[in-house]
Amino acid sequence: MELHPIDARKERILRAIIDDYILTAMPVGSRTISRKYETSLSSATIRNEMSDLEELGYLAQPHVSAGRVPSAKAYRLYVNELLEENRVPENPRAREYFTQRVRQVEDVITSAAQAISEFTRYTAVVMMPKQLELRVSTLQLIPMPRGSALLVIITDTGAIRDTVIRVSENLDGDALYAISRMLTERLAGRTLQEVQEMLGAYSRQAGGDDRVIQGIAELAAQMARQSATDTVTVGGRSNILNYPEYSDVEKARAFLSVLEEREKLMSLLSMDESAFSVRIGPETGMPEMADCSVVTASYQVGQGHRGFVGVIGPTRMPYGNVLSALSAIGGALSEMLGE
Repeated sequence: MELHPIDARKERILRAIIDDYILTAMPVGSRTISRKYETSLSSATIRNEMSDLEELGYLAQPHVSAGRVPSAKAYRLYVNELLEENRVPENPRAREYFTQRVRQVEDVITSAAQAISEFTRYTAVVMMPKQLELRVSTLQLIPMPRGSALLVIITDTGAIRDTVIRVSENLDGDALYAISRMLTERLAGRTLQEVQEMLGAYSRQAGGDDRVIQGIAELAAQMARQSATDTVTVGGRSNILNYPEYSDVEKARAFLSVLEEREKLMSLLSMDESAFSVRIGPETGMPEMADCSVVTASYQVGQGHRGFVGVIGPTRMPYGNVLSALSAIGGALSEMLGE
């Protein structure tokens, strides 16, 4: 998307149009700008500048007698300035809202999606770090009655997976503890895939009970299968229906269908190494999202694992507020999962 340079006056007028349209969802006229934002300029002067901005592709006029509305190109310029000038403010209120909210729910990721959607009033998405890269920190076998044990695998992100496995009745608590120590020493720092490949070699060293090794291998395989696609949680699916842009039933249905397709959601959330990502309208690459923006921020867990939090909403969203909220909530999420 080519961004044509504009002078300072045009930039002020364009920013005023975007701010007003975000608030009202109504086309903005020159008199509105003159009265509310640029009181030193006449309506005629502003009209001429708006015509120039329309020719440059920054504004559109829905009807002949209507005011102008910002284009995706205008929002891109607006967001670029926010990020380049580092004008994303801190948002302690969003952080406080999130931390209070998650204390009430056990599932932190689900709580994060709910908190983001409630705070921003948009659809929220939270993606866990790529779990195929998770590394084992600790492995524990806890004795249970009748020849069974609770197998617990803890990864470097703090994620815990457990299952009950059958073991020999000859293996008491001390024996299971010794097996746990031996396996932890050999498997700590290995990825889940490496764990699967290495377990076969340890059957004799595991006290002669192949069922222990089999149980560990099955749990590692289960975790790896779940990790094949990153975990994405969605909150506030129906929030988009509160905005006039999606009063059309077919348009709303197309939007909601994207939320049901994991692969499409994953592509919307994919980011480079930058802290923030903003995709506006056509930049999403999906016709169903042509009038939407997807704003994401990264958070970190464990040894450099990255996940993403984001919102999906109309292109006329208050980008500065959204970016600051995601930054605050992402930071809080990193701390919680780190703990």
